[in-house]
Amino acid sequence: MSNNKHLFRIQFISNGERYELYVREVSQGSMFGFVEIGDFVWDTHTSLVLDPSHEKLKAEFADVTHTYIPMHSVLRIDEVKKQGTSKITALSDKVTAFPTPIYTPKNPST
Repeated sequence: MSNNKHLFRIQFISNGERYELYVREVSQGSMFGFVEIGDFVWDTHTSLVLDPSHEKLKAEFADVTHTYIPMHSVLRIDEVKKQGTSKITALSDKVTAFPTPIYTPKNPST
């Protein structure tokens, strides 16, 4: 890999967890309403201490070349100069997925 390639950090929410990944490819997906990411970049650990969330990410995306993320799940996409650590962070119960329903039916007893 050459150093001329772009490096992106993408943060998104999936299943109540915040994912932070590093990828080389980000584009508007061919499926409407989705962001396509690909060419995942993983840390090559040189120490004996391993981050379990990083290892979980590597296992989850092991055979994936490209994935599509719903636009409303994306928190942020940054082009970065150097790679950090990919991780999964649990969200608190106070975080609400966007969008929330606009119409909520009235309670029939009122």
